[in-house]
Amino acid sequence: MTSSDRRIVLIGSSTEQKELSKAQKQFNSLIQKIDQEKLHLQEWQQAIEKYNRKVRDYDDLVATYNSERINLVELLDTAYDHKLFKKADKAKIQDLISQITAELISEHGKNELKILHDKYSDVDFDTLQEESHALEADFIKSMMEEMYGVELDDDIDLSSPEMMETLIYEKLQEEEQRNAEIKRQREERRNKRQKTAKQLEREAKQQEEEQSISQSIREVYRKLTSALHPDREQDPTERTRKTEIMQRVNVAYTKKDLLSLLGLQLEVEQIDQAHMNNMADDRLKYINKILKGQLEELQQEIAQVEHPFKVQLNLSPYTKLTPKRLMQYLADDMNMIKRDIKVLQEQLRSYQDFSILKASLKGYRL
Repeated sequence: MTSSDRRIVLIGSSTEQKELSKAQKQFNSLIQKIDQEKLHLQEWQQAIEKYNRKVRDYDDLVATYNSERINLVELLDTAYDHKLFKKADKAKIQDLISQITAELISEHGKNELKILHDKYSDVDFDTLQEESHALEADFIKSMMEEMYGVELDDDIDLSSPEMMETLIYEKLQEEEQRNAEIKRQREERRNKRQKTAKQLEREAKQQEEEQSISQSIREVYRKLTSALHPDREQDPTERTRKTEIMQRVNVAYTKKDLLSLLGLQLEVEQIDQAHMNNMADDRLKYINKILKGQLEELQQEIAQVEHPFKVQLNLSPYTKLTPKRLMQYLADDMNMIKRDIKVLQEQLRSYQDFSILKASLKGYRL
């Protein structure tokens, strides 16, 4: 984002009016908040690129850690038949192998470990998975029935997240259709009743405001396009400059971004600070309404960017999450897995001596 893109359009005190009006103060407040949110969104966009690069490094660490865990279960498999390990030791080795392999298969797709898992588990992995999925599906089914107040068929497949997502979407669509129908019926009943003078006045005022808002944006846009039309410029360098600014004008107009349009007017010297300071309150009222909508849209866009990271980190939707904090979470996870890899590698080296492995098993509880 260039400095001109971020040019803040504020109203200052004039010689005739030392104290800003309520509308002027609100304008300045909205402008500053929008500028802060734009910076915040830019920080998120930059952080996501950096985060994705770091995630690849994290995935490499996870692959290394899983590789060492596979080495551990293979070592335990070899140790199981050694005469040094008695019945109690073997039971612990059996439990360790089945636990570690089950996690590697289910969470990391290491299906080649199924043979080793089934060798030491009383129940084969596929059967365990079927039972686990059945329990999970029953829980999801009862939860959704309670949430939506419906009864689902017993044979419905809720074992996959995709199926669950589809069903939730369908239920939400049905709920929206019901609400829309209720709203339509209410409006029909309300329209049948004769509207009061206050209602008619309020509707007329709302229509007038909407027209004034659109007119304000169109007016600024027309002034800019008239001054910046590149075909009217003879100088090639100036034509290139106007073309670039005109592209920004079109983007801002498409987004109904009045703040950027006003900033561009200042940039091309169509208006000056005195013009801003003397803007009438009735005009500011409509401009402030546009800016409020723009601020809400920015805040919603930032919330949508943050949401998947909050889900991933198991954070409450109301928890404040900044790009810096997100990177810190990832750095903490990477440092933790690096420590785990180091500890595991040291254990593997020492466990080559089965007497050390036997001693360590004493602290393991089934």
